[in-house]
Amino acid sequence: MIYYRNIGQIKAMTFDLDDTLYDNYPYIIRAEHALIEFLGSFADDPSHSHPGYWRDHRRAILKKKPELHSDMGMLRREVLTSGIQAFGHSGHALKSAVDEAFDFFYFERSNFQVSTEVTDILSKLGERWPLVAITNGNVNLEQIGIADYFQKSFHASLAFPMKPNSAMFDAAKKLLGLPAESILHVGDNLEKDVFGAKKAGFMSAWYAENRAMSLSGEDVTVLPDIQLQHLSELCDLN
Repeated sequence: MIYYRNIGQIKAMTFDLDDTLYDNYPYIIRAEHALIEFLGSFADDPSHSHPGYWRDHRRAILKKKPELHSDMGMLRREVLTSGIQAFGHSGHALKSAVDEAFDFFYFERSNFQVSTEVTDILSKLGERWPLVAITNGNVNLEQIGIADYFQKSFHASLAFPMKPNSAMFDAAKKLLGLPAESILHVGDNLEKDVFGAKKAGFMSAWYAENRAMSLSGEDVTVLPDIQLQHLSELCDLN
């Protein structure tokens, strides 16, 4: 563990999820590939099963509705609606196809289990402090086996814009009923998690499950309070 600043007494912890508690990339890639294959069942034109077709629709949606950057679920629904509508579907058939495709992706996106090593750590931490999840993504905490370790989870949305925006941090602080400076946020992204936490007044711990951690290889806006070598080091804090 590396200390960049002295930290105060910890009374609660908040956690990022993707790439902090697990390496998210392989699960997302697998789910995206599975969705493309699944969507082929709705399309007559083989080009509609190409990832580029869906990237084009995504770009068009975000150009019209940039606010959807903060809501991955709503963005995906809009992209699916636009793309499937272009297949020639409309009305009830369109809604049914979009719902089916969205549910398929959401299941596949969360079709894994967080390691027992990590859940054991969360269990130990939860015996000492209340834990809250703060994520820019939309993973299903129940499906991946970690819902019971958190008092609540906040997912980025139009109401709670993505980190580093302070909205989800502020909501967690209000839920916990604690001053921001007594809450430690743990996350992998130095901009979204560390800078976001510090901007909201939280303490910050930097930990990435998905890559080697070296400040020289990262875009650094502000240093974390502490840098972890392993997630289990959180159990050594007071």
